[in-house]
Parts: sequence; structure tokens; C-alpha cells
Amino acid sequence: MANSENKKFQGVPRPLVRTNQAVIVISVILSVLSGFYWILLLPILAGLSGIVFGKNFVILFAKRFLRHKPSEYIQEDKADLRFNQIIATSLLTLSLLSSLIGFGILAIVFAALVFLAASIALAGFCVGCWLRFQIHQWQYRRRVKKIAHN
Repeated sequence: MANSENKKFQGVPRPLVRTNQAVIVISVILSVLSGFYWILLLPILAGLSGIVFGKNFVILFAKRFLRHKPSEYIQEDKADLRFNQIIATSLLTLSLLSSLIGFGILAIVFAALVFLAASIALAGFCVGCWLRFQIHQWQYRRRVKKIAHN
């Protein structure tokens, strides 16, 4: 077997990823409707803990409620989850900062982008995963083109 085939797939059970997405959607709705953008601190801090420490506390909390062993669920790719978390956390942070400096429309725009992506993901299509795939394809084509010119 090739070396890459020997590596064990690192995944996160889909119900945990969906719970995280739902928390993001609910937080954005509550923040925008109430004007209390500090509510975004929940998904921001959860995202940061996942990015920095590899332990998203929303996912860790939700894991307690799984009915089966984590390995029995469809697994989502950790690398995709990390990429999506970086984007979502960055945009939610920009939303919070925009609200703090008085740029309400910008705060709504940043929050809406995350809301849309998380809602679409809950419906079954991962925008961030598609974007990450496109980036990898672009990088691959660049490498191939560079090799062909050498």
C-alpha cells in the first residue's frame, strides 16, 4: 500500500459538525436581531479553541450526546473543518469588531456571509470545502504548468 493509504483518516462525526454549524447560525441570528454582537463570542471562542488547540468546546460538549460511538457516524474531514473554522472565526471576529466601532452594516455583512455558509452546510453543501478544493486545484495546475515550462 502507498504511504498515504496507510494513514488513518482523521474525521469528526457529522452530528458534531452539524451542531457546531447550528450554534453558529443561531448565534448570528440572535446577534443581528438583538444588536448584541457579543453573542458572537461563543462561536468565535469555540472556533479559536478548535483552531489553536484542536479542541472546539461546542463539539466537545455535543460529543456527550452522541448515541453511538463516534466512529459509527459519517466522518467529516478535519482539514476541511479547520479551513472552514478559520474562515468563519475570522468573519465573525470582523463582524464583532465592526459592530464595536460603529459599522453596523459591515457587521451584518460579515455575519451574513457566515450565516449563509453555515446554513448551506446544514442543508448539505459545504461552501468552504468547495473553496478549499478549488484552491488545491489551482495550486496543482500551477505546479503542473511550472513543471511543463522547465
